[in-house]
Amino acid sequence: MTQHLAAPSTGTSDDAPGHRTGWWQDAVIYQVYPRSFADGNGDGMGDLAGVTARLPYLRDLGVDAVWLSPFYASPQADAGYDVADYRAIDPMFGTLHDADALIREAHGLDLRIIVDLVPNHSSDQHEWFKRALAEGPGSALRERYHFRPGKGSDGELPPNDWESIFGGPAWTRTTNPDGTPGEWYLHLFAPEQPDFNWEHPAVADEFRSILRFWLDMGVDGFRVDVAHGLVKAEGLPDLGSHDQLKLLGNDVMPFFDQDGVHEIYRSWRTVLDEYSGDRVLVAEAWTPTVERTANYVRPDEMHQAFNFQYLSTAWDAAELRTVIDSSLDAMRPVGAPTTWVLSNHDVTRHATRFGNPPGLGTQIRTPGDRELGLRRARAATLLMLALPGSAYVYQGEELGLPDVTDLPDEARQDPSFFRAEGQDGFRDGCRVPIPWTREGSSYGFGGGSWLPQPDTWGELSVEAQAGAEGSTLELYRAAIAARREHPGLGAGTDVEWLDAPEGVLALGRPGFVCTVNTTGAPVRIAAPGTLLLANGPVAVDGDTAELPADTTVWWTV
Repeated sequence: MTQHLAAPSTGTSDDAPGHRTGWWQDAVIYQVYPRSFADGNGDGMGDLAGVTARLPYLRDLGVDAVWLSPFYASPQADAGYDVADYRAIDPMFGTLHDADALIREAHGLDLRIIVDLVPNHSSDQHEWFKRALAEGPGSALRERYHFRPGKGSDGELPPNDWESIFGGPAWTRTTNPDGTPGEWYLHLFAPEQPDFNWEHPAVADEFRSILRFWLDMGVDGFRVDVAHGLVKAEGLPDLGSHDQLKLLGNDVMPFFDQDGVHEIYRSWRTVLDEYSGDRVLVAEAWTPTVERTANYVRPDEMHQAFNFQYLSTAWDAAELRTVIDSSLDAMRPVGAPTTWVLSNHDVTRHATRFGNPPGLGTQIRTPGDRELGLRRARAATLLMLALPGSAYVYQGEELGLPDVTDLPDEARQDPSFFRAEGQDGFRDGCRVPIPWTREGSSYGFGGGSWLPQPDTWGELSVEAQAGAEGSTLELYRAAIAARREHPGLGAGTDVEWLDAPEGVLALGRPGFVCTVNTTGAPVRIAAPGTLLLANGPVAVDGDTAELPADTTVWWTV
């Protein structure tokens, strides 16, 4: 099971520092959330066999690569982001043989496979952590995590004032083997997710070994979860404030975006460069600025970093232009591609976000205006796919799926939903299994569904939309195909802003112009070329064209 599978051979090597011309520069990458994509064994939970069976669909969609959220052995306290064994598949998803078959089938279809890696923390059921608890204070294994004595006269207070991203303190007190209260351990997320101590050499050695294990299996890269969190400030200093979540994304925190993380990724890059086929590292790094995000993709570190500033931008021409410019400007000096993303497994789907008023954040509890949200989502997708760099598509967004905002409380499984503070806990709404067929108990997903699907899911299914003129699925297929065919799309690092009315963006690329009307009313403009694609009907009258509200149009020139 450790044989080397050669990756598809398109693209050129990026071994030389500063020479970065690999496939990932302008790739369209599709995120699969395995438990909600396709159920291969009929138990109501998505699995690797289900993903493998649906790979031809992704090839036909036109994407270049598939990113899989975690499928490792896990107690599933946080949907697999609590890993107990990084070299094993959780039985709910299948076996290592299933993973091998998926990688082989994907490569046979000219699709690349990127897997999630979770290095900030393990499960509390990881063998290291279980032994550390069992052996008690003084165990050498405790040095691989952040164990500390508590404050107060009897050690009854947490070692510092850090708060968990999921709410409450970032520390949990242990019980000694003799039953007495013990030390505390750090967990920036759920208590079942103790943070690794990356100052310990055994942790670094272990993850280099894990990288090689999966690279030998043939994966084409890794999306690194919480890439900004591995290194903590020396001494674990108090932050000195409460409501710390409000500071995230605005300041460098003592537990996030510390400069020491970059040495780790330089070490990882040397491992990936041992392998042929342009293997890649992708950072999930929440940072205060795009300039700090760029630090993760310097020539000797990672290849891509998620552009969360773009994801959280409102549907507004001026704001979009500002974040596009700042993103391109930040990445250009380090020679890395800008990435663009609108949805993922942690945020409300953009078809729902854009149907709500701006300023509500990225986890929204209300359905908003469904028609408005879908129209804006389709327009936003065409803008994203017109920009230079790499684009990410979250499963189901090509069907125009909304967030499911009315899930009953008893159905929810997001761990932060059950905590008093922290993230809103409404991530389940974007994780509802996607529909494949018009009818059936789970609309073709499998033998039931681990989260309830809306009654309207059938008409949004792949079966309902495939071949249907004007459907969201066919819009995605046409846009991705056009992006492949037109050399001015995807690749590059620049856009040319053209004069446009207020509320309208007009950007030029070689042989191509993209116009975007973000206003709620039609706008007449000079037609810049021949209409190629639009998310809605566009009336062209001689040298002018009327852009409907919330419409993006691609033109060839």
